[in-house]
Formats: sequence, C-alpha cells, structure tokens
Amino acid sequence: MVTFSHTDTGTAESSWADAGLAALPGLPLDPARLAGTRFVVLAAHPDDETLGAGGLMATLPALGAEVEVLLCTAGEGSHPGSPTHSPEQLSALRIAEFGAALTELGLAGRWSFLGLPDRGLGAHSGTIAAAIRDAAHGGGTRPEDVVLVAPFRSDGHADHDALGEAAAAVAAAEGFGLLEYPIWYWHWATPAQPTWRAWHQLQLAPAAAEAKTRAMAAHATQVRPLSPAEGDETLLDADFLAHFDRPFEVFVWTPPTPVGGRPHRSADAEQIFDAVHAGSADPWNYAGSWYERRKRALTLAALPQERYRSALEVGCSIGTLTADLAPRCDNLLAVDASGTAADRASEWLAAFPWVSVRRQVLPESWPAGSFDLVVVSEVGYYLAPDELAALLDRIRESISPGGALVLCHWRHPIDGWELDGETVHTRARERLGWQQSGLYREQDFVLEVLTAPGAVTGPVADGDADAGSGAGQRGAG
Repeated sequence: MVTFSHTDTGTAESSWADAGLAALPGLPLDPARLAGTRFVVLAAHPDDETLGAGGLMATLPALGAEVEVLLCTAGEGSHPGSPTHSPEQLSALRIAEFGAALTELGLAGRWSFLGLPDRGLGAHSGTIAAAIRDAAHGGGTRPEDVVLVAPFRSDGHADHDALGEAAAAVAAAEGFGLLEYPIWYWHWATPAQPTWRAWHQLQLAPAAAEAKTRAMAAHATQVRPLSPAEGDETLLDADFLAHFDRPFEVFVWTPPTPVGGRPHRSADAEQIFDAVHAGSADPWNYAGSWYERRKRALTLAALPQERYRSALEVGCSIGTLTADLAPRCDNLLAVDASGTAADRASEWLAAFPWVSVRRQVLPESWPAGSFDLVVVSEVGYYLAPDELAALLDRIRESISPGGALVLCHWRHPIDGWELDGETVHTRARERLGWQQSGLYREQDFVLEVLTAPGAVTGPVADGDADAGSGAGQRGAG
C-alpha cells in the first residue's frame, strides 16, 4: 500500500507535462457505437467523479450514451479535525455539492447514493458489486455495450483501491468494458514509473472542459476552507488541482471481453485474418496510405545496421514492409498465420528470390536457423500473454549475438485481444532484458529496437550508426 498525505508536496504537474503525458494515445470513442452504450460511473467520495472523469461525463450524453452515476460514500471523513462541522453536517453538504456538480455536467438526477461509510469501502465489496450489476443491467443493455468508469485500482487511497477492485472484478465476470481514472496517483507517483505510459487520454472539447471547471467549483468544501479555524483548511490545493485542469483526461482502458467468453489466441488468427484478407487485396491500405508508408520509412531508418545476413519478419501480411526490408537483407524469411495473406505476399515479393514466405503460426511452430534481425511489427498484441512470452523466448534462442529485435505497434486498444502495443513492448523489455538501442513514440504508434548481447555478426557497412527512431499499425504489412 502506498503511504502519502494530501499535505505532501507531491509531484508537480509540470513534471508530468514534461514527461509527455499529452502524447498518450487517444481513447477511442466512436460516436456511431456509443449510441445506446451504458456508462456506469463510480465515485468513492463526492468530487472523485469530477476530478477523474468530469470531462468524459460531460461529453457522453451528446454522443448518445447513457450515463448512470453511483456515489458510494458522502465523504464525511474529509475533515476529521474540523471544529465547526460534524461528520453529519459534512455528509449533507457534500451530497448537495455532488448533486450540483452533476447538474453542471448535464447529468441532473442521473445518480444514486449507496450510503456506505467513508474510509470503509473495503468491507462492502458485495454491496458494491450488486449495485454495479443493477445499474449496468438496468436498461437491458448487452454486456458488450456496458462500460464501468471507476477509480484506478492502484490509486493509493484505500477507498479508491477497493472500489476499483470491485469494479474490475464485475467487469471481468460480466464482460463489461472498464475505464479507470487515477486521482491520487498523480500526487504520489512520478513519471519515472512506467505504469502510466500504457494509458490513454481523452481530449476535452471546450464546452466539456468548462463544465468540468464549474462542477469542480461546486465541491466547495474541498476546494475552499470550511472556515478560518485550524482543521478547516482547504483539502485540495491549487497544486493538486492542476493535475485535473488539463485539456484532457487520462484513463486505464480494459476492453469488453469478447463474446464467447475469452480473448482471441494465435490459433484464431488464421481464420480471422484469412477473412480480413479475403475481403480486400490490401485491407489496411498499406500501399497507398501515407501513414503506412511513413511508418515503414521510419522502421527502416531505425535499423542499427545497413545490411543483415539473415532476417525474420513475424506477421508479414501482404508483404509491403517485407519488400522494403528485402534490399537490406541477404536472406529474409517472412511468415504470417493467414494463408491468404502469405499467398498474396508471395506474389508481391516474386522479384526478390532471396525472400521466402511461409504460412506459419508462431510461436506454436518456429523456423530453423539463426537470425541477426527479427521484426515484430503490429503482431504482438494478437498473441495471448503466454504466447507472447513463448515468442520472446524463441527469439532469444534463435537470434545471433548482437542481433536486433525491432518492435513496432499501434498504441490504441485492440478489440478482442488481451494485449495492447505498450504492454507488448514493456513485456519484451522485461523478459529479454536487452539493451534498448532505439525508441520512437508518438500518439498512434511506438517503435523500439532491442539489441541482443554479444558482438554484432553478419554484414556491416562502413559508417553504420545506431538509429533512434522508427514506427507501426494493425498487421506488419
């Protein structure tokens, strides 16, 4: 459990800004899919909902989404040393403030109060879970059309953590989506901790940001002193509130569990991607999209060496990236789980006799030989966690000393699969422990080069230098 106090100096908002918080990938909110989606917002105390998700809440109704808010406690313990306000008086004030704040967010009357004790939510997980289920199923909404919005389950405040854990358990059991909003995390954590880099941000329209500002002002007992007396000081000072005056909000996103009860695994890939490629000769517009062409150019620029003796591309799709890699390799093996994609890639790459294309499901099977370059572009999140671990182990076993592993992945959620791009990269770094020799990250993708221990082998041209940037989306291409 994290130990901190609201009176601690805390991490300055400027530190988070300097670390690139605004460059987090955007939270995908498709208006066409939000009509009829039911969002159940959970608050441990009055003001949690506004701090962490006020902008989201002000945004959703205009997109056709349904929003229901559950307030667990009245926050009567916010000023335990107050000489002027009893817990009962604070309870009445804070519930009134909560209602006023929701009115500013356009959600008047769309809330319920559970009446649980402040600083005691850990003992009421069953009551909380039942209330969540009742709210989620109240409109007869399908599980895949329900999203829970709850405090981050590792926020560091006991009530926030307990409520977040309860929401996560219900979401996993029922197949709901889950958005977690950090609050005290911004105060006690630092940008050096990598957790936040896998999160998403929602840019707020001016009207939503203004509504959030008005809603926060409604929580007067928290943002202003109760009185000049000792014990009635302002609880949330300007430095803390600066974390929530951003033009965006940050969330941890867990997509709904796919219909059928489990996320996809690599064994599903052939059928899924055969169908994708059967519908279009170039399903992601690899050849024509500037995004895709730019991404491939950055990937090539990130390669630490000019030429490679033997290379492996995992997930080649129709072979557009393969064709760009071919002039840099003496031998190149490209594999894909989709037989349709592999056949199309073979046609595309016929002009390169030193390139071989195979239909092969990795890591279930693995090609023989050693490689001084392995490229895993837009593929890692199509594996289950244990499959990704096995893939990384296979790469470790087959890569030459000093060889390069290039990882490039889309940073947005991937529906129906357990992992996302940032998680793939984090697990690769942790499992391999190799030197990071190149990194490029922008809002849509992250590109990283990891170098295996040992001397560089294979063809190396004079004047080679380490590359520090490159790029990736959806299938290697």
